[in-house]
Amino acid sequence: MTERTSVIVIGGGIVGLATAYRLLEARPDLHVTVVEKEADLATHQTGHNSGVLHAGLYYAPGSLKARLCREGKADLEAFAAERGIPLEHCGKLVVALDDGELPRLAALRERALANGVPGLEDVGRERIREIEPHAAGIGGLWSPGTGIIDFRRVALAMADEIRARGAEIVTSWPASDIDTRGAEVVVLGPRGEERVAALVVACAGLHADRLARMTGDDEDPRIVPFRGDYYTLDPSATGLVRGLIYPVPDPRFPFLGVHFTRRIDGAVWAGPNAVLAFAREGYRRRDIRVRDLASTLAYRGFQRLALRYLRTGLGEMWRDVWKPAFVHELQRYVPEIRGDQLRFGPSGVRAQALARDGTMVDDFSLGGRGRVLHVRNAPSPAATSSLAIGRVLATTALERLDGT
Repeated sequence: MTERTSVIVIGGGIVGLATAYRLLEARPDLHVTVVEKEADLATHQTGHNSGVLHAGLYYAPGSLKARLCREGKADLEAFAAERGIPLEHCGKLVVALDDGELPRLAALRERALANGVPGLEDVGRERIREIEPHAAGIGGLWSPGTGIIDFRRVALAMADEIRARGAEIVTSWPASDIDTRGAEVVVLGPRGEERVAALVVACAGLHADRLARMTGDDEDPRIVPFRGDYYTLDPSATGLVRGLIYPVPDPRFPFLGVHFTRRIDGAVWAGPNAVLAFAREGYRRRDIRVRDLASTLAYRGFQRLALRYLRTGLGEMWRDVWKPAFVHELQRYVPEIRGDQLRFGPSGVRAQALARDGTMVDDFSLGGRGRVLHVRNAPSPAATSSLAIGRVLATTALERLDGT
């Protein structure tokens, strides 16, 4: 049986749902179908998100990340307020541990100011102790507008809105192929059934590159999955962290480093590290999928990245398997933390687009050809930016529909 609709959105994570929501917001009479391969919505990157509502400190001025993070944060705050979704502006404190980090902290401040981040405050030792009494640091940058929220709850609220507007959300329906046939795009389902639309928007996260290749899009960049393991602070230790305590980013390294994240439910996560995941949905150390691992290891871009950051990567792997090493890294920022106050888990997998030359794609990558749009790269702050990303994709989709 063939089912027809105007637009098919592939992917029931927060970006796919935000795109469908924006399409229906712009065109209430549009026939939209969201297909999701899992039995539930928002179970991968959205459901394993740390829950930070980013203010936009880190991103290159003028980039899509910088613009869409700022716009998306305001949109998401309004969306949550209208629907009674809890949100807290607990603030983020970026701390410099020694004099060598102060120039990078100053550069971060200039970048944040260029991005229009409001309320920034340069802080010294005494102010650090006022904000986070148990944190180390000789100086810092305080962003009071950074918040925390449950992004999966936001995504499910988007799904409710989508259904209320008459659209269809189909779960347990992985797209096995995408074929453009004249003025139509045919998406093949798991049992050979077809869904036909005038346009498709693929928001496939960890499988974004594979769906892109189905439509003849460029092979590169490729998605390389990186697992991040957190420790959860025992309830007796959650009082050591009031909000968000972050390191000063080092541009020499591809990932931010461990930090402390208070959750909207009051829990505190510490981490993550960043190690290669042996499966695209490999949330546990023992999760291995031969196809995924072989694809990553054979990719020239990953080989170049691994050689470039060999020492860093080995350090991350060591901290992943040896808890005292992880604890030591955390104690640099909160010296009172003890190993017996930490419980292993949870974990997440980041879908990171990697170019053939071994460089990580830093900015969001939204594109595609003809009747198929692809989100090729949408790591953090994609959840914060989701409604803004959705608006960009919806605008492009409607322009292409109107031009046919």
